[in-house]
Amino acid sequence: MKELERRFQDDVDRYLIRHRSILDVLSKINESAARVNRAVSKSVTSCGCITIDATKQQIPPDASLSELRDFMATHVQGQLCERCREIVETEIGSTLFYLAAACEVLGLDMESIVRKERQRISALGVYRLT
Repeated sequence: MKELERRFQDDVDRYLIRHRSILDVLSKINESAARVNRAVSKSVTSCGCITIDATKQQIPPDASLSELRDFMATHVQGQLCERCREIVETEIGSTLFYLAAACEVLGLDMESIVRKERQRISALGVYRLT
């Protein structure tokens, strides 16, 4: 996995030509994230392969912190169809591309960032309520 992340960042650096300015990269991250949101929304409103049933999360008052996950709903009903899955994956891939570009432009190592975040998640466990 580590080698894959480094190669991905190297590939992004090689193919990132037009949008090398950090301002371009940041705006492209926002644009691609919005396209993820749009693709999921279209899966609901145009295709209908998934539905969103969003209601207030119902958490029993006596639930412990370690039990919270069992009571938290995703609000997603159904499964992405093959066409919608491909579109959402493409848009998430684009977002990953621009995140890797931001790392490259800022001299950061994406692999190191992922490793540090994983360590934070492991260390804090359920107390990392984000």
